[in-house]
Parts: sequence; structure tokens; C-alpha cells
Amino acid sequence: MHTSDQKTQADFLERPTLTSARLVLRPFRVDDASDIQRLAGEREVARNTMLIPHPYEDGEAERWIGTHQEIYESGQGVTFAIERREDGSLVGSIGLVIFEKHKSGELGYWVGKPYWNNGYCTEASLAILKYGFESRNLHRIHAKFYTRNPASGRVLQKIGMTHEGTLRDHLFKWEIFEDVEVYAILEDEYRAD
Repeated sequence: MHTSDQKTQADFLERPTLTSARLVLRPFRVDDASDIQRLAGEREVARNTMLIPHPYEDGEAERWIGTHQEIYESGQGVTFAIERREDGSLVGSIGLVIFEKHKSGELGYWVGKPYWNNGYCTEASLAILKYGFESRNLHRIHAKFYTRNPASGRVLQKIGMTHEGTLRDHLFKWEIFEDVEVYAILEDEYRAD
């Protein structure tokens, strides 16, 4: 047994849960798989993300959830389910890919189409910035999105990120080269707000 001042290695392997006014950001569970497949599987959601496949095949959500603990334990990142506090509905996903050597992280997220335009992504992103800078001691957090998805850019502007540039024809998805916008915020900018 250990006191609250004595943390064991197991304490650092448990993925965190974060809260905000309307949301709980928690580890995904296997029973989230059908909601993930339904929400992320919508063509418009997959189209605006860099990694979500379409169609979203059976078993893919379970496989993806199964990668989260190892990635967290290795220090390479953390992924959260975005859940509404009021009713426990799964809204989407948000996370950080961590580059420990550089004290930086890359923010990534998706929100299911029924939950668009409710400010959930902005609220969840603010919680992730706090986690990244205050719990993970990062110096810089950046995010990328397809130029044709300006709604994602508005989220990043609302959380205080600065546009750093456009990467022309940077990614190839669904047989099209896509331009990508890059936004970032530094720790001192975050703390100044």
C-alpha cells in the first residue's frame, strides 16, 4: 500500500480522465466500438480526417482501441473519448501525439456529425491544451487540418493557436493531393491567456 505522496509505476500507466464544463474526456472502452464505427464511419467525418478509413470496417474500432494503452505507456501519445456529461453520449475523439524529445505534441480530433456546431471540439481542445502544457510539460502543441475544412481552423483559432503556414499538396487521400494548414501554440502563449 502507498500513500498519496508515493506514486507507483502503475499510477503512471493509468490513462487520465479530464473534465470540462460539458464534457468528460476519458479512455475509450471496447463497448464504445459501435458508436465509433457509426460516428467516424460517416463519409463527411472520414473525409475531413487524415487517418480515419471509409468505409469503416467491422472490427476496426476494437483494433484501434486496443492500441491506446501501449501508445500511452510508451509515452508516444494519449487518446480520449469525448463524452457529454449530461447523458454520457460519445461525441468523438481527441488526443495528442507526443514528441518527448522535442517537448511537443500534435493535437488531433474528430467529432461525429450529429454533434457538429455545438462547441464540443473547442471545449475538448482547451482541456487538451491544459493537459499538454500542465501535466505533460510540453513546450509546443500544433495541429494540422485540410485547407478545405475551415471549421477546424476556427477551432484552432478559438483556442489561441497561430497559423504557421500551408503545406501544399502535403497529403494524398482518396486519390487527391490535399493542402494542409498548420497551427500551433507555445507554452508561454498559453500561459499568457
